[in-house]
Amino acid sequence: MENRLQEITSRKNRNIKIGVIPGHFATNHSHVNYYVDMTSIKTSSQMAKAAAEELASGYSSTHIETIICLEGTEVIGAFLARELSNAGINSGSDIKVVTPELNANNQLIFRDNTQKLIWGKQVVVLISSASTGKTISRTVDCLKYYNGQLAGIAAIFSAIDQSHDVEVHSIFTPGDLPKYENYSADSCPMCKNGVKVDALINSYGYSKL
Repeated sequence: MENRLQEITSRKNRNIKIGVIPGHFATNHSHVNYYVDMTSIKTSSQMAKAAAEELASGYSSTHIETIICLEGTEVIGAFLARELSNAGINSGSDIKVVTPELNANNQLIFRDNTQKLIWGKQVVVLISSASTGKTISRTVDCLKYYNGQLAGIAAIFSAIDQSHDVEVHSIFTPGDLPKYENYSADSCPMCKNGVKVDALINSYGYSKL
């Protein structure tokens, strides 16, 4: 599959790039015709900083106290907190960065020692990829448990414009991926046409089949 890898550069910042592999892939929630490789943007300090700067521009007038990092976005989240605290309405603020835990029942939870970072706070949810919005919905449900207030949603790539009446600020959209398609598993035309699934994919990467 690696020989099919294509590099996509952000239209907003030439220093931000992702890799995409065309094919037939299955996620937990849907089937897609691209695997989006975000390894570099999640692990490169320079690219993560550039991504954070781009995402921060959408929240200059939004009061934010905590950033919840999902799907390995902690490096970007730390830079995002710094960018937000450097200018705008959050200037000088000590913005917290936290990652929820997944329990045995596949629920997102916060332990007693981190709940204070969510309770009554204005929260931005940071996610690597939002294809259907189901992970965001699960996170919003988690916020309700701990009385957190959803102030924003930020993503590296998002196929949706908003979730729970909140705009999704993203660096990449389906417009950046040629003919991006996203289907539920039971309505996937690739499956109906007998096209084999290339790999199972999630935020950690892919597993070939």
